Amino acid sequence: MKPNSVYFIGIGGIGMSALARYYNSMGVNVSGYDKTETVLTTQLQDEGIKIHFEDNINLIPKQVDFVVYTPAIPKNHSELNFYTDNNYSVLKRSDVLKLITENSFNICVAGTHGKTTTSTMIGHLLRDTGFGCNAFLGGIAANYNTNFWSSKQNNVVVEADEYDRSFLKLSPNVAIITAVDADHLDIYGTAEAVENAFVEFSEKIKDGGCLILKHGLHIREKFTNQDICTYSVSDIEADIHISNLQVIDGSYHFDVINQYWAINDVVLNMGGLHNIENALAAIGVAKYLKIDDIKIKAALANFKGVKRRFEYIVKNENSVLIDDYAHHPDELKALINGVRSIYPNKKITLVFQPHLYTRTRDFADGFPTALDMADRVALLPIYPARELPIDGVNSEMILSNMILEDKRVISKDQLLEYIKVNKPELIVMAGAGDIDVMVGEVKKVIS
Repeated sequence: MKPNSVYFIGIGGIGMSALARYYNSMGVNVSGYDKTETVLTTQLQDEGIKIHFEDNINLIPKQVDFVVYTPAIPKNHSELNFYTDNNYSVLKRSDVLKLITENSFNICVAGTHGKTTTSTMIGHLLRDTGFGCNAFLGGIAANYNTNFWSSKQNNVVVEADEYDRSFLKLSPNVAIITAVDADHLDIYGTAEAVENAFVEFSEKIKDGGCLILKHGLHIREKFTNQDICTYSVSDIEADIHISNLQVIDGSYHFDVINQYWAINDVVLNMGGLHNIENALAAIGVAKYLKIDDIKIKAALANFKGVKRRFEYIVKNENSVLIDDYAHHPDELKALINGVRSIYPNKKITLVFQPHLYTRTRDFADGFPTALDMADRVALLPIYPARELPIDGVNSEMILSNMILEDKRVISKDQLLEYIKVNKPELIVMAGAGDIDVMVGEVKKVIS
């Protein structure tokens, strides 16, 4: 039954805003709180959603059907406590997604890396080919400048987030798992617990459904589903793989091979070898849904990517500026390898903002190894998000374990001067914090 009024605490979050847009598109009275005003909250306001930026119970609606909150909201938040103490229906974002997807055909994309780009590719493929879907994405699709769209077709593409075990509330018809690496250890405790959660997610697939799995996962034998299709950009043992890879004018051209079919001369206008792999997962879904090959090729060729996922901010003969959400060592490695595959003769200057004290601590060995792959590194201070500082855990700790000679820690205030002095020809800005607010200023400097 459609609600009359829904209130969101943390409405500016990427996943929360998709839900807010969903209910707003249905004509529901949507309002919300967030701690800071952003481009995304401004867009929501322009779409008719009322938002305030002060934790103040005098500003909240008292007549609401339910309240949605994100786990990132602190426990002492007065608005959240007001609704909880007064017996309102208070739901996590994952609970609402569960309600929405209970009676739909669901394509759920999970993985510690790659799920946002892969889910956006799939959503775009289904929309562009006319198959149709409702899409709830963890990033802004560059083709449509939104993280949500609706369809009359009862198909849902949703990013299945492992944080807080949220993805275990979903019921996939088709599930994709892009990576299973140790992450969110503040929630899970151990790498094995993370792995077990992904196995449990795969067991949620409905009868007759399909699991599309990254080839070579170290826990492959734990997945016992009847219908499993694997994919890989580099291993021909995978059910879906590529051949004849070429880089032409900054775009990838390749053939997609399967035992029973092939799609020749696929074009992907998006950097990063890992994004070819994400495209293979999306193609696997499209073939499972029996979408025509010509339509698949056309949709992939006009896919413009995801904001902050190997996003070209500047791309010309003199300068390249790439913005990316990478915040885990393996993501950084994939990002740098992807840049090298397109620009083998350019020196990479990487500006990285670590995200979370716990993640920096847990991967104290992994971050230096990944960052050493660049030619020059500037580290910003750690973005704390929901966390308090941990003694001895800082960007200097990463720096001290790096082998690379050209490295330093700088503040955000020093970044523009750093760019002016060094005049890098290829800059990659990476991180999941607020480093993206500096991208526009860096663009001005190099332009």
